[in-house]
Amino acid sequence: MASLSPNGTARRPSANQRHPTAPSIMNGHFAGIGENANPADFEHGVQIVDQEKNFNENLGQYLQLEGIIRAGFNYHIISVFGSQSTGKSTLLNYLFGTQFGVMSEQERRQTTKGIWMSKNKKENAAGEKSMAENILVMDVEGTDGRERGEDQDFERKSALFALATSEVLIVNIWEHQVGLYQGANMGLLKTVFEVNLQLFLKNAKNVTRSLLFFVIRDHLGTTPLSNLKQTLIQDLQRIWGGLSKPPGLEKSQIEDYFDFGFVALPHKILQPEKFEQEVRNLGTRFREGYKNPKTAGLVDEQSEPILLSEYHRRIPADGFPMYARGVWEQIDSNKDLDLPTQQELLAQFRCDEIMKEVLVPFDEIIAPLEEQQAQGVAAGKPSIIAKLGKVMAGARSVLLASFEEEASRYHKGVYKRKQTELEGKVDGRLKTLFQGQMTAAHKSGLNDFSEAVTTAVKAGQKKGSNYDFHKIVSSEKDKALKRFESEAQTSLVTGTPWSDYKSQLNLFRKELDEVSGRLRKEEMRRLANRSERWVRSKLDESVGLEFNKLGSGRGGSGAPAEGQKPASERDLWDRIWNVFTDTVSHAESRFTERARSFDASPDEVEVGLWRLRRKSWGALRNKIDEEMMEGNLLLKLRENFEDKFRYDDEGVPRIWRPTDDIEGLYTRARESTLEVIPLLSRFKLAATSSPPPLDAWIGEAPSNVTSADEEDLQPIGGVDEDEAKSLEEEMTILSDAKAQDLSTRFKKTADGVYIEAKRSAIGGMTQIPLYFYGLLLALGWNEIVAVLRNPVYFIFLILLGAGAYVTWTLNLWGPMLRMGNAASTQGLEIFREKLREFLESSETGRQAIGMSETGRQAMAKTGINMDILHTNGTTNGKATSKDDEVDEI
Repeated sequence: MASLSPNGTARRPSANQRHPTAPSIMNGHFAGIGENANPADFEHGVQIVDQEKNFNENLGQYLQLEGIIRAGFNYHIISVFGSQSTGKSTLLNYLFGTQFGVMSEQERRQTTKGIWMSKNKKENAAGEKSMAENILVMDVEGTDGRERGEDQDFERKSALFALATSEVLIVNIWEHQVGLYQGANMGLLKTVFEVNLQLFLKNAKNVTRSLLFFVIRDHLGTTPLSNLKQTLIQDLQRIWGGLSKPPGLEKSQIEDYFDFGFVALPHKILQPEKFEQEVRNLGTRFREGYKNPKTAGLVDEQSEPILLSEYHRRIPADGFPMYARGVWEQIDSNKDLDLPTQQELLAQFRCDEIMKEVLVPFDEIIAPLEEQQAQGVAAGKPSIIAKLGKVMAGARSVLLASFEEEASRYHKGVYKRKQTELEGKVDGRLKTLFQGQMTAAHKSGLNDFSEAVTTAVKAGQKKGSNYDFHKIVSSEKDKALKRFESEAQTSLVTGTPWSDYKSQLNLFRKELDEVSGRLRKEEMRRLANRSERWVRSKLDESVGLEFNKLGSGRGGSGAPAEGQKPASERDLWDRIWNVFTDTVSHAESRFTERARSFDASPDEVEVGLWRLRRKSWGALRNKIDEEMMEGNLLLKLRENFEDKFRYDDEGVPRIWRPTDDIEGLYTRARESTLEVIPLLSRFKLAATSSPPPLDAWIGEAPSNVTSADEEDLQPIGGVDEDEAKSLEEEMTILSDAKAQDLSTRFKKTADGVYIEAKRSAIGGMTQIPLYFYGLLLALGWNEIVAVLRNPVYFIFLILLGAGAYVTWTLNLWGPMLRMGNAASTQGLEIFREKLREFLESSETGRQAIGMSETGRQAMAKTGINMDILHTNGTTNGKATSKDDEVDEI
């Protein structure tokens, strides 16, 4: 029958052929400790611990190359115990296709020093049950070797290491050694039992079971396997009973910690084919399975799987190198080995590493968003990041899923703690992003709301319609809240405790109300300003008309010089007060109506009306002061005087004659107009002869008025208590001094009108005597006859008369006279210019000019100036005759 080579290939052995399983040397073809290993060095395996007790840091590299590092829990570790030179390495090579070094039959010396590891390289033959994936086999240095002699320290430590890391411990013994103490490795097993109690002394409730799998070599079949099994179990129980157990474990049984398995193999030299067949059968048992209590004792145990889940140490493959190193360091330092603590330390280290790894892609996504948000805050313009919630949720879920996939295989307590720590760290960053997003949405929402309301109000003002401010604010507020909620919802990360925007929404709603109130106040202020401008424009027109009536009437109906004062003078202030109150009342109605559309509170409306009344009074007082300016008032007084002096009772202009009583009319008209000045000096109502009730009309300041509402208001006498002026002083339009000065100036103006009237009367006395016309006819009779008899002169006379008639009919005499005067004046100027040029260009003219300058200088010395001489040759002195006095006037 064909036999198997160590790597599983078929060959036919000769009768006396030995069966080498690997080079008959030390494991020099394995990657050792301290070497700069490359992938080729790991082809056959790796040394974990050397004979000097140094741990190999390249273990992780080997597992990486073998593809086990990412296997999670899908791997198994099997160790072999036994005396030196009992064929442990040979058994492993046949079982798993490894190439551990074996002893040379000629030299009989130790081949395995330290602890070695290799991955299962056995290929499953067709039709056979498959072995489990990723089986790692540890070949432990044999016991009872002459090389170490009495030093059993390494034996104990290697046994402790194998027990802490392996699921199955293969005990390799010969059949003839069963029943012996040393030959059957009972001393080693006693050490294993003692170590087991040490391992789980601190955590007896969570005991990880192990399988002691006895492989009885060179079984001849004389003694049945069942008897050998019974003998070994009895020996094991006897050893266990003789152990000194710690407190609390006195009644513990060996079965509490170990399961046992037994198999017998034929003689390798004498029965090579059968040996290989049994080894092949044994190899099929190294597969994953579970223990079914219902079928215990009913099935053939020789075919049951060995690798049960309760044997697995639950150390993920990527954490095994660190776990193994930590276990060996504890063992080598002769400290009490606490496997649960080692598992926790491993879990903590690996979870920290996994956290760093999963945070790298997370940072690639989140860090740019954090930077973008920070730049926006630094620039004072926080920006809203689109689809932030989706991005954060995706990055967070990928991170947590990756962490769970890699770290959940480690110690549950540590994993949960690290998971919580990672979630806290990640959620802290995401929460900051979320809060920044909410802040940006908050500020952006408030700005957009303000701009939208302002734009809508301006659009309403341009249309000229009565826009509903409250409706605009309510509509834009709803839009702003919907936008904010939309941004908040798209920024949420489901499943996080901070994914709640209710507080931010309430704050946003509160600030929207505050902004709405501010905008309403601003709109109320603009409404008040518009109302004030409207009142001012109406008062400018109405009050101006009332003041114009002072001199716009004509005699008999406007400004009689005698009798009762006309309405334009007597009731001036009454009419102004009525116009003022009616105008303000109308403005108040409009203000109240518009304010209601703003959803203004009654208090706000009350303050607005109070301000409107005060502002309106200020506008009226300014208009009165404008009308009562000295120039304006003097003009109105002159017009009033002229209406009484120049017009008769029927309103017809007077043509002055020398027989008219000019002095009497002048005196009455002047005194009547002078009586108007005291009337204008005080704002008094004719009905009560007292100032109007301004204080009652304005009213007390509302209780809710603020300093901001009062800062632009002018104080009003008799209304403001802290104002020094009284109501009487507030109603004083002209002071006594101004009234007196105005009377004086008016009298001078009236005197000028009187003198003009006198001149007009005197000028009307100049007439041509009637006899002059008779004399003219007598002296010019010959010329008249000559013209009438001469056809040319007669025709010329007719044309001249027709032209004169046409000119008179078309009213062209005035323009023609003006043109003639202008032409004569222009001609005279041209003559003077030519004369001056002539005098300056001739010797005689220059001499005449010199004489003229001499005479001028002499006249200047005597105080006589040609420019001040009158036509009669007098200076500014008194006239010598009455006619000269008239001419002087």
